[in-house]
Amino acid sequence: MGTESAPLQTRNSLVEAAIHLFGHRGFGQTSTRELAARAGTNIASIAYHFGGKAGLHAASAREVAARIGAVLGSPENISPTNPTEAAAQLEAMLRRFVAFLVAAPEAPDIAAFMLRELTDPGEVADLIYAEFLEPRHRMLCQLWGVATGRSPESEEVKLAVFAMLGQVLYFRIGQPYVLRRIGWAGIGPDEAGRIADLLSANLHAMIERHRT
Repeated sequence: MGTESAPLQTRNSLVEAAIHLFGHRGFGQTSTRELAARAGTNIASIAYHFGGKAGLHAASAREVAARIGAVLGSPENISPTNPTEAAAQLEAMLRRFVAFLVAAPEAPDIAAFMLRELTDPGEVADLIYAEFLEPRHRMLCQLWGVATGRSPESEEVKLAVFAMLGQVLYFRIGQPYVLRRIGWAGIGPDEAGRIADLLSANLHAMIERHRT
């Protein structure tokens, strides 16, 4: 299997460095020198590949959106024909989201980046909303609508989908407290599976309660 070309490897390393540093420290508090050092390259590479620090910021946001979007799946690939199938698709997406956000090695950086942008509105936050949050949330609402018989664009359905996603997010941002209280050393596939089982049960209970 071939390896990445040097320019592509440098570009990818800069994006990974940006996701980590922008997420944990913020865009304004991160220097180009720090970005280059973490990526193992020179400062000029940032301008060469992205046109500058702001371009790298946007590229890292697109990468984060693409990764989470790939976990949930593409809106073009959903076509449930009945409530049972729609509920099953929602559960499958929820389980993938739990496995990624709670247990994947890159999840802490991804979550930190997303939360940082959500609490610091600007062009990059708008980019994440337009390229990830709005289309994927709309997709989940469509599935929820089929599963429950309610309008996908109703306030009730939109809130229910946010509630479903929020449960997963808590197990990421609150993970230190979760581990401490339960007594787990960490969250691996087995622990993530238990969390997914619980949240899937919650999902089906919510669907049943909202059915018309």
